[in-house]
Amino acid sequence: MVVKSIAMDTEQIETDLRTRLVELEARLEKIKQDATQGHSSDSAEQAQERENDEVLDQLGNETRLSIRRIQSALLRIAEGSYGVCESCGEEIQPGRLAIMPETTLCVKCAD
Repeated sequence: MVVKSIAMDTEQIETDLRTRLVELEARLEKIKQDATQGHSSDSAEQAQERENDEVLDQLGNETRLSIRRIQSALLRIAEGSYGVCESCGEEIQPGRLAIMPETTLCVKCAD
């Protein structure tokens, strides 16, 4: 009975991760579009646009990292190793996975 509920939770987590992945991929595409827009001929506006480009670059990097973490979690689900701490090999608590479904570490190893 417990195995069945864990499997059902994993199914829901997988669904949630896939939904989040689609959202992040759409966000990354929007960031790419925004980053490729031309710059103004006004030097003062160019300075502001360059600052905006730096922010977009950072957002893009963070989004790519989140995408990689989610893809890794989905791979662990497919392989059957999801929910196992990659440091100590112990089970990651379901509450932690509910909050951070892409985590690879239990609370003890994350500290």
